[in-house]
Amino acid sequence: MDGLIFVNLNWGLTFLTQIGAGILGNSSLLCLYNVILLNEQVLRPSDLILNQLVLANILVLFSKGIPQTLAAFGLKSFLDDAGCKFVYCLYRVARGVSLSTTCLLSGFQASKLCPGFSGWLELRTRSTMFIGFCCFICWILCLLLNIIVITNVSGPKSSKNLSMAGIYRYCSSPIPERLVFSIAAVIYIFTDVMCLVFMMWTNASMVLVLLRHKQRVHYIHNRLSPRASPETRATCTILILVSMFISLYSLSSVLSFWVIQVVNPSHWLLNLSALVSLGFPTFSPFVFIFSDTRISKFYFVCWTRKTNALSVVSGP
Repeated sequence: MDGLIFVNLNWGLTFLTQIGAGILGNSSLLCLYNVILLNEQVLRPSDLILNQLVLANILVLFSKGIPQTLAAFGLKSFLDDAGCKFVYCLYRVARGVSLSTTCLLSGFQASKLCPGFSGWLELRTRSTMFIGFCCFICWILCLLLNIIVITNVSGPKSSKNLSMAGIYRYCSSPIPERLVFSIAAVIYIFTDVMCLVFMMWTNASMVLVLLRHKQRVHYIHNRLSPRASPETRATCTILILVSMFISLYSLSSVLSFWVIQVVNPSHWLLNLSALVSLGFPTFSPFVFIFSDTRISKFYFVCWTRKTNALSVVSGP
């Protein structure tokens, strides 16, 4: 019994650390982007995509991470039917928005970098209204795709029949009819695979463009201009982000499939699956924080103003 309490405490602290770091990173990034936006007075199309991605990450961490942390600490039945429906539906929608927004960000950068895209598409991607419309469509489509969750998820059940209570730990879901389950599985798998294939295609296109550009640039030109262009830095950031997303998403899918196939999945497997599924929302904001030059410039300006203010106060 003491060993089980110790294991639950370790998992709970692990989830608490991950969720705390993720919420802190995403909240800081969201505040920084909006402060920079107010200072520059210019709304770029990429800012809309990045703000939506950060918002979706925060919702994923709140709707998936906090209940999972409470469950890892051993708390049970802390959500009723309405709470389970709301929390799990919010998680599914936010997860879908995160996937589609990452896909949109990858396509947006590819349209700017790759010459193979049509001029009409390139012109559209530079329009703030068009990007805002795409972001709005992401929310609507994800909500429509996951509306079935409201009718299929309920509060925790004490019975030990074949249900999904052991998978969600704090909610339950009776096994649906085979036809309904098959249709839903095909729709979810098809949309996810299409987004992943599109991201891999745009990533490969951007890598090829960068390699060709590097081959064409002369060594002397590199010596004269050693710093990478803003477009190249942004492309490398998105390549890192999308590669991270594909890797963690694939591992999370494998673990989730393993959980479903096992009759009585262990707490270790359940916690590991949840931990990996929260990896991208936790680590992605730090990729932007350490790579976006606007953020580093903003920190430098704040540090300079603070130093000047201190020098004035301490001066004669």
